[in-house]
Amino acid sequence: MAAEQLVIVGGDAAGMAAASQARRLRKPDELAITAFERSHFASYSACGIPYWVGGEVDGPDALIARTPEEHRARDIDLRMRREVTELDLDRGRVRTRELDNGGRESWTGFDKLVLATGARPRRPDLPGIDAPGVHGVQTLDDGRALLDTLGASPGRRAVVVGAGYIGVEMAEALIRRDYEVTVLEQSAQPMSTLDPDMGALVHEAMCAMGIETVRGATVTGVLTDGDGRARAVTTEDAEYPADVVVLGLGVRPETTLAAAAGLPLGESGGLLTDLGMRVRGQEHIWAGGDCVEVLDLVSGQLRHIALGTHANKHGQVIGANVSGGYATFPGVVGTAVSKVCDLEIARTGLLERQAHAAGLRFVTVTVEATNRAGYYPGARPMHVKMLAERRTGRLLGVQIVGREGAGKRVDVAAVALTAGMTVERMTALDLGYAPPFSPVWDPVLVAARKATAAVRDAGA
Repeated sequence: MAAEQLVIVGGDAAGMAAASQARRLRKPDELAITAFERSHFASYSACGIPYWVGGEVDGPDALIARTPEEHRARDIDLRMRREVTELDLDRGRVRTRELDNGGRESWTGFDKLVLATGARPRRPDLPGIDAPGVHGVQTLDDGRALLDTLGASPGRRAVVVGAGYIGVEMAEALIRRDYEVTVLEQSAQPMSTLDPDMGALVHEAMCAMGIETVRGATVTGVLTDGDGRARAVTTEDAEYPADVVVLGLGVRPETTLAAAAGLPLGESGGLLTDLGMRVRGQEHIWAGGDCVEVLDLVSGQLRHIALGTHANKHGQVIGANVSGGYATFPGVVGTAVSKVCDLEIARTGLLERQAHAAGLRFVTVTVEATNRAGYYPGARPMHVKMLAERRTGRLLGVQIVGREGAGKRVDVAAVALTAGMTVERMTALDLGYAPPFSPVWDPVLVAARKATAAVRDAGA
């Protein structure tokens, strides 16, 4: 009997996790696996790119989890620099183009198909946005191109457009390379993944670090010099000189192929799947990673969240299911953590606007505490904001801004959200305590105590 043919579109986290799991479960004579990746790299950590650019880690080799040769040694036919240009679902085949061989095209048949096409950086349609010196940061190829620009630039002025996770991380990377950094953010505060009051803390800290952060800035274009290279970024009322421009405007699902093939997409443009990561309405097609929407366990709504943690889990689930097993991905609570210099920024669950959109009634509390016992050397302030459902006291979300030890405290809240805990029940959590690590009452528990009181005061 001939082996089943599994084709995977996309050679990064979700795609190659699926391939690896499938190979563990099925032998090559049972399941032949072919994966296509259009870039020069596969199985890499895109999250590490800002730290490579900033010189904190080596790259790109240090960011690669497994090379194409290592995948091939495990009987996974990973074909690099091959772009999939069309899905022919009726005939069960994909059209590919060789990017380094004169654009030669060919068809490859499949019995089962996995779409792991990732996400693409948001790039507004503005004058000069595609000029040399303007960089998105999504792939290792992007990181290498940015480093090439930095190495060739005689100037030391950088403008970062957008102050989300990518924007603040790239601002830090450029500060580490001794650039003068200006961050332009359209919203009232940086980090729109936080509520504005918590974003204001990030803005204050970034300014103190020497990062000029301009809020309420609507970018209108990129000015170029006589050679066509970027020389400044313009807003509605100002011009900011730039020797390099970095776009940190977030990403959107890369579902161009899926849309053209008529596969179902959600509000964000991400593919819709069931709990087994099978594309809805399709028997032999799965999808995972940054190109899909997932269930938010707190709000019960679908969301697009582009994170490598989810992508790897999706791949494990897909690999089990394409091999004839059974696995599910239940959903997410929206946990994320980042930093800019020594400021740690974390969130999980819902923001206020998301809770409102979900039709929830809630209370909010904010506490200021310290990351360790106040008398212990190195104690630093930490702000914790907590949302709880008004009637039930169910935890809805937590945001944390502080220094050393602040960010990973969000994991306690993530577990509590996943378990559906109330803030009152959280107050009894048996967390680790010693003066170098925490006050007697951990800041998350202090917030839970205050939220419990707020729920009680609010009544029904």
